[in-house]
Amino acid sequence: MKTLAFLISLSLALLTPLPANAQEPGDWVLAQWRGGQFWFPGVVQARSGNTVSIAYDDGTQENLPVHLVQPYTWRVGTRVECQWAGGDEWYGGQITQMGSDGSTINVLYDDGDRETTRTGACRSR
Repeated sequence: MKTLAFLISLSLALLTPLPANAQEPGDWVLAQWRGGQFWFPGVVQARSGNTVSIAYDDGTQENLPVHLVQPYTWRVGTRVECQWAGGDEWYGGQITQMGSDGSTINVLYDDGDRETTRTGACRSR
């Protein structure tokens, strides 16, 4: 019984996002816009105590508590949701390639469509 409880607590710990290791200006991170369920890419502009100022890749900005910020972890194979052709609707897919600049990604959508887009048009769970 103790083993099962340990495994459950370990599993929950592994599923809980960790705060960014280094949240210094210039760090590329994922942050939960307005504390919501999705993670959006952005760059740390400033940090004061437990508050981090984020400039998101889509051009928006906000100040967040440090626990809503984690290291940028998107790689080839990462599941994302993106706004197809810059529209308003979000569609699920997988990153298939990342540009050398890091902010350009190729996405294979679940419906089979492909698109080259910017990280600012995408989010993750």
